[in-house]
Amino acid sequence: MPLFRRPDGDLVQGEAPVRRIMPYLMRGRNESCVTQESVYRVTAARAWLKAYNRAHHPRATLFHLVAYAVAAALQERPRLNRFVSGGRIYQRRGVSLSFVVKTAFTDDGPGATVKLLARPGETFAAWSARIAAEVDEARDTVRPVDQEVALVMRLPGFLVRGLVALAKGLDHWNLFPAFMIRNDPMYSSIFLANLGSVGVSDVYHHLYEYGTTSIFGAVSFPRAMVFPGREGAVVEPGLSVRWTFDERIDDAFSCARSLALVQKILEDPHRWLGPPEGNPAWTGGSAPPA
Repeated sequence: MPLFRRPDGDLVQGEAPVRRIMPYLMRGRNESCVTQESVYRVTAARAWLKAYNRAHHPRATLFHLVAYAVAAALQERPRLNRFVSGGRIYQRRGVSLSFVVKTAFTDDGPGATVKLLARPGETFAAWSARIAAEVDEARDTVRPVDQEVALVMRLPGFLVRGLVALAKGLDHWNLFPAFMIRNDPMYSSIFLANLGSVGVSDVYHHLYEYGTTSIFGAVSFPRAMVFPGREGAVVEPGLSVRWTFDERIDDAFSCARSLALVQKILEDPHRWLGPPEGNPAWTGGSAPPA
């Protein structure tokens, strides 16, 4: 048992010895990472979003829908919302997503990082509006986490290395302060990279050793893809998302069922969220079978 409790998670009890020893056999996230590409048909999602945007403001994007589906999957299947720290597995309190906002679409345009807490039972409209507001704020103002990083980077290199080592040490012993974790994007359930917004596709991303983020999703640019059909192959719009998981948190079977839930929402949002003209929302309950 750890000497101190964490402010962001609870120690997982009752896991099999084989899973409990994995953080000792594989101490780092990138030593433990597994990758998976998911390809989604998005014809229905695009039509659903087009109808949604006629009835709602602000406008929602395909990335908003991907993020909503991921949040729903993490809330429905909490085993995937875990992390490893100090050689132990913890169940994260709450579902949070982080992503980078490009403040200007130029080579020198800086990126601002956003961390968003998912609210149980939240409608898609409320979720999309919150993302839009966070993006606007990130582009118009300097966020606290970016101010803190800028302040730290004024120090000499050896002091920066010392502060990072201190933060990692405090986190290892569950002593990293809650106020530091609260807004830190590296302490989130998942980091989503909206690479399609800048025309980048087909990228796998590493996991960060700093923080506790156990999943990274690289969202590509939608493009024409070949899918199997009843009468042969068909070409239609598709979206590739390449996932990187820390395999110490959960097994492949559970991860596959979670990805199946994301797929069902993205490929048929009308069925799983409801009519776009109304107040669409994931209602929870039992997850669709894999």
